Amino acid sequence: MSDFTKTYARMMEQGTAMLKAFNPALETFQPEGFDKLMPTMPRDWMEAMFGNAFNKDGLDAKTRLMISLAGLVAVGATADPQIKYTVRHLIEAGATQKEIAEVIYQMSMLGGLPAMNHALELAQEVFDEKDDEEGDA
Repeated sequence: MSDFTKTYARMMEQGTAMLKAFNPALETFQPEGFDKLMPTMPRDWMEAMFGNAFNKDGLDAKTRLMISLAGLVAVGATADPQIKYTVRHLIEAGATQKEIAEVIYQMSMLGGLPAMNHALELAQEVFDEKDDEEGDA
């Protein structure tokens, strides 16, 4: 075992011990479904927080979120809750399903086809959730 591997293992053990000290339930916490615990921000609030409220000539929230989605896909689409959360916010910011899919397609060159396919599956799950919500309304 390399020095780095040993150091990393110790760091993980210390982190787990610290989490257990704060809250024993955190020792086995899994992030699946965590994205559903936080509501989607309304468009106006999103613009104030992430849009051009502080830099009127800057990027709007929709563009910033598209960049965020691109980054999440480019690194291999391993952050499922974050991708779903970003897709939800993109829809709220006015992005179409086609625009969201285009961002994901573009990242196939950087993140690879498996990452693109996985991100598209996650986006489709969000689209389906939105369709179900609209059907219930």
